[in-house]
Amino acid sequence: MNREELSELAAGYVLNALEGEDRARFEALLDAGDQGAHAALRDFAAALAAVGASATEAPPPGVKAELLARIQRESPAAPVARPKTAGRRHSAFWPGLASGAVAAALVALVVGWLVAAEYTARLDTLERRAAELRVELERQKALLELLGDPASQVVALSGVGPGSAARGRMVWHARAGGYFAAADLPAPPAGRTYQLWAIAGANAPVSGGVFTVTAGGAVQLVVPPLPGITRVDAFAVTIEPAGGLPAPSGEMYLLGKS
Repeated sequence: MNREELSELAAGYVLNALEGEDRARFEALLDAGDQGAHAALRDFAAALAAVGASATEAPPPGVKAELLARIQRESPAAPVARPKTAGRRHSAFWPGLASGAVAAALVALVVGWLVAAEYTARLDTLERRAAELRVELERQKALLELLGDPASQVVALSGVGPGSAARGRMVWHARAGGYFAAADLPAPPAGRTYQLWAIAGANAPVSGGVFTVTAGGAVQLVVPPLPGITRVDAFAVTIEPAGGLPAPSGEMYLLGKS
């Protein structure tokens, strides 16, 4: 087997595209310690790594669509069989991989796909982060408007019972709703959740929503306007079954009176 044949088999093997007799033949050479087969494998892997390392520039806009189009154009839908010729076997899956030039083109194509896929993943991450920042910006804008409205109540909540180390703050406006933030709340047990309550006069407590906390015990919660509630006398947080309840039943963790 000459060097060109070994290079062809090594390329297919590295790309996991070698099948049937060709794969068995090449693996037999590797198992037997054939120096030519091992050298071809090392050379192709090194070429692949070198091309990948040289791709320092991000692909241009539209690379995702182009990548998908190239995959559809250039990836065979099923293995393509080739007739055997005397003294030489060809890879069934990569029939065109018959020269060093074609092998180099294949390396560039595969690495291009990998670089483009990584770039697309990073772009998707940045887009998600930008969307999160836009939501946070709108939340902060709404909070500033609430704080600047003379009709808003600002209520400090202190930790009680098992939440003695916790603290919170509620900015409340009867027509616009409110914004609740807290820190240092312990993580609720499995199957349990925190629930915020608004207490107005002799009325029964009204739920302001359920929430969980971050690993650091923090929460930020936007509270919608509560029907029938104008001025609130107190806000409280209790621990309740997952999904919350119509009325508080669990232990209190935070309490604040206006």
